[in-house]
Amino acid sequence: MNYILTALIVLGIIALIAAVVLYVCSKRFAVAEDPRIGEVAAVLPQANCGGCGFAGCAGLASAIVKAADNGSIEGLSCPVGGSEAMQKIASILGMTVNTGVPRIAVVRCQADCTKRKQIATYDGLDSCHAMNSCAMGETACGFGCLGCGDCAEACSFGGIKINPETGIPEIDPQLCTACGACAKACPRGIIELRPRGPKDHRLYVACMNKDRGPAAVKACDLSCIGCGKCAKECSFDAIAIENNLAYIDPEKCRMCRKCEKACPRHAIVSVNFPTPKPSTTAPTQTSTTSTSQP
Repeated sequence: MNYILTALIVLGIIALIAAVVLYVCSKRFAVAEDPRIGEVAAVLPQANCGGCGFAGCAGLASAIVKAADNGSIEGLSCPVGGSEAMQKIASILGMTVNTGVPRIAVVRCQADCTKRKQIATYDGLDSCHAMNSCAMGETACGFGCLGCGDCAEACSFGGIKINPETGIPEIDPQLCTACGACAKACPRGIIELRPRGPKDHRLYVACMNKDRGPAAVKACDLSCIGCGKCAKECSFDAIAIENNLAYIDPEKCRMCRKCEKACPRHAIVSVNFPTPKPSTTAPTQTSTTSTSQP
């Protein structure tokens, strides 16, 4: 019995000494955290989506406070919280911030299985990355959407879904936060973050095919062939042709839609524009003069 009691006393003394040592070390080597980091983190949505370029909201909060100490937080933003969150953060730090242009993800491919010729059958892992590693996938277009849904799985907000009928991802403008997770997940880079546009109007080339004209025509019914007709129609120098593919610069585009009408392949997509009203002009009647035979 005395041995057990002695052992307990010894263990108690060792535990007490260890506790004292740990307490002293915690105070001696403590790293004081700037309380502003916690305040900034509380404003962030804690989605930890990585759209800001950091591993999570805590990393962004720390970077913002550090940047504030250096005099400016420009270039740092939370795509989920948006301008409202950044304005609150700027107020906490006693700074001003220029709110960026609201953006949204767009899918630069509109060709479902009826528009692209199927040349193979894929039987493997249900992943865009896996299918992309197998050359061109199932269709003759080596640049288009693969339809396995890696982008939808990467979205933490349910803002992108695969249409079961077309196999093409569709963006929900109400749920998309422009975090960029879907764009990073796409192995073919067909998802782009673009400005939402005035009145939510958008105009872009929904094609990524860089093949020459004949090959692009053969691969897809809606492919861009780089003919340049859209660029010739644009009065604002907003369209560039590179690698047999047209691209509309959202900073220069004035949404006149002349390019859309000029495209012979219907590769340019317009979103949320009002439907043109039917012409109410009455057809002109051609007057005819009858002559009687004598």
